[in-house]
Amino acid sequence: MACPLSDDIVEDHDQETDQLAEGPGMLYGEYLRLDKILTAQRLLSAEYNKEVHDEHLFIVTHQDISFTFFTFQEYFLSCKKGHENVYKENYSFFTIWSTAYELWFKQIIYELDSVRGLFNSEPSDYDLNGTTNNHTAVPKSRISQVLDESRTLEILKRLNRIVLILKLLVDQVTILETMTPLDFMTFRDYLCPASGFQSLQFRLLENKLGVKQDHRVKYSQSYTRIFGRDPKAIEAIKRSEDEPSLSYLVQKWLARTPGLEPYDFDFWGKYKRSVEKLLVEQEQLARTHTKEQLRNYHLANIDSRKAIFETIFNESLHNALVSRGERKFAYGALQGAVMITLYRDEPRFSQPHQILTALMDIDSLITKWRMIGSQQLGTGGSSGYQYLKSTLKSV
Repeated sequence: MACPLSDDIVEDHDQETDQLAEGPGMLYGEYLRLDKILTAQRLLSAEYNKEVHDEHLFIVTHQDISFTFFTFQEYFLSCKKGHENVYKENYSFFTIWSTAYELWFKQIIYELDSVRGLFNSEPSDYDLNGTTNNHTAVPKSRISQVLDESRTLEILKRLNRIVLILKLLVDQVTILETMTPLDFMTFRDYLCPASGFQSLQFRLLENKLGVKQDHRVKYSQSYTRIFGRDPKAIEAIKRSEDEPSLSYLVQKWLARTPGLEPYDFDFWGKYKRSVEKLLVEQEQLARTHTKEQLRNYHLANIDSRKAIFETIFNESLHNALVSRGERKFAYGALQGAVMITLYRDEPRFSQPHQILTALMDIDSLITKWRMIGSQQLGTGGSSGYQYLKSTLKSV
């Protein structure tokens, strides 16, 4: 069945064309009425000029619960009224399920902005609650050169909150699975060109985390075609691209890890010498094997490890991998991450290591969420599963 609102949307497995805002019909935000839903979070503490960060979570949590109860109510009413209400019930269920995602996306962005603010912390702009008037990160030109270590616990708490929300969103997909593909098909074609990849908040979330525009698949690069009807959305996206991302701030923070200075503790020099000594010992042990096949096997493994460590200790080789997109962090950030990981049991590096663990959990959960997709043609013209799979290459 073709889309009743537009007959010119076709599947393109190469994702070479933009079919997002063409033709009649509603876009994703219009379909879910996000302009009303995402502006319904009223922080009373902010109205008294004493904004409490956690009040936002309290509001979003209760709004999500209200949406859930409404879904149950719609379902039971449809069961009582009979089969003729199946279409309405499925439509309502899908809408509320999608809206709940957007509510939690807003909470993630709220937490993410606050974490970026804490990494950028400057006494004149941020209070001890990590709150600013506009809740956005400061420009790159004003990035603080030193992170107040008293803030690491608050950063960790908010990152862990993001992790738990993402776990919820991944698990929430199982709820949608209670609606069969045939149930979805009863209203699916009326949704186009609205589609999930038109989610402004998810695009902002990616930008704030650090997904670069030139690393995106071509299908999602032209956001002026996706959000062309909303100049405020275009402005928000451009602003999120200009602001320092969490990845950028974390790399700056890691590069300042105490102990990396060659004239002081010289961790990197000591680490390199320890690795070289270990590889020599392993090679000597491998050569003691009497069976040639086993000896060659172990020597080949050692050569592979040598090649990997060479890319770690040789800054030029590392930078070449970064330029090809095979590594993400700058060289100084890599050094800091290695040191924090190896000294994670030391009190000073315990919380920084937990921060790195939370960041890896966030990356893993977003990747897992991306992998959950339909192999059917997306309602906005994307190839569903193929589109989500291709975006994995950009993160």
